[in-house]
Amino acid sequence: MASLRSWLSIPRGSHFSLANIPFGVISTASSSTPRVAVAIGDHALDLEAFAANNGFSGLSTIQPHQAVFSQPSLNAFAALGRPIHSVVRKYIQTVFSVDTTYPDVLKNNSALQKQALIPLKEIKAHLPFKIGDYTDFFAGMNHAYNCGVIFRGPQNALQPNYKHLPVGYHGRASSVVPSGTPIRRPNGQLLLDPTAEKKVPTFSPCKKLDIELELGAFVCGSNKQGVPIPIEEAEHNLFGVVLMNDWSARDIQAWEYVPLGPFNAKNFGTTISTWVVLADALEPFKTKGLENDSEVLPYLKEKDEKTVYDINLEVDLKTSSGNTTTVSKVNARNLLWSFPQMLAHHTITGCPFQPGDLLGSGTISGNSPAEYGSFLEQSNNGKDAVTLGGGEKRTFLEDGDEVTIRGVCGTDEEALVGFGECIGRIEPALTLSFA
Repeated sequence: MASLRSWLSIPRGSHFSLANIPFGVISTASSSTPRVAVAIGDHALDLEAFAANNGFSGLSTIQPHQAVFSQPSLNAFAALGRPIHSVVRKYIQTVFSVDTTYPDVLKNNSALQKQALIPLKEIKAHLPFKIGDYTDFFAGMNHAYNCGVIFRGPQNALQPNYKHLPVGYHGRASSVVPSGTPIRRPNGQLLLDPTAEKKVPTFSPCKKLDIELELGAFVCGSNKQGVPIPIEEAEHNLFGVVLMNDWSARDIQAWEYVPLGPFNAKNFGTTISTWVVLADALEPFKTKGLENDSEVLPYLKEKDEKTVYDINLEVDLKTSSGNTTTVSKVNARNLLWSFPQMLAHHTITGCPFQPGDLLGSGTISGNSPAEYGSFLEQSNNGKDAVTLGGGEKRTFLEDGDEVTIRGVCGTDEEALVGFGECIGRIEPALTLSFA
């Protein structure tokens, strides 16, 4: 492969080193039509402009398909398949390499640099995919166990099915939003006194608004209805990964989730980071997940024991007074199930997938409070306040709170593979009156 040093100045510690090349969708003040780009250092390379000016002259494979870079989403590019994603990424790495074999494409082409290389501070990042369907899983076993202890006690913390299948539910694709989009506190039914003999709900703004630290994986493959995706092929149907905050209204959920599971408590907002890190870029960081002491059925058995990713995740909370506190640091290896297993299980019935469909990992938590990926766990469902910088306290989120999730792979400051940021700020609930 080409040198991972670039002729372009890439700041030390950048999430978007030459080892990464994540894909996204951007627009600019001078060109408001969304189109495909990659992030490198402090810049975005506008692939529509790059392609239009013979940027891909050294890669014949992509030339018949260059129209995909003019699309307002990554769906068409993703549908070309993993081998195409791989060669496009490697070609872009070569173009930016200090010893590039294509110096005239961009390195010595100041006119194209001016046109196609845009500072990240000057772009607007959009939702990277048109998301047809979104499914959220529950693969973080520590989180599942901690929640189970809170609600059912340690003896019945995990349900009997938990270690036999990736538990999931169908989410709401329409409320998945890009990083930076404000999140409005939801209204709904909640039970103010769960211990009362007669259970009568109140209509109120959510009082237990929470974060869920997750990863999201976008699908690039498709399958016909009735035909599952086998576990050995599932990985080839995954495009890449983003950070995800699947906001949760814990009190609304507590009242509604029996017998059919999450509904309004989970449909009001899911925030994702805007640059999708390709599966190829994450390949060197594959690692073992949590040990499953149950024998899984053959359709879920993976040959490789390294099935999840070594991603260092952290969550910052900034209050309206300006104080910022890191409330969680945890590694993404804390998953019992992998994305290929989720996809194989999801399709075992013959459920059809399309490029752009999204899978959520479920909340990722470690074994200590400093590694918990939700306030439900950190505050023991509101019983124990979490102390923030400046002496402020939280059990759950308050209006004006801003949550930032970051994630990065590797320790080489010149070759980090990171995701950027996943940010959302809580806005007050609407005041609703029903005469």
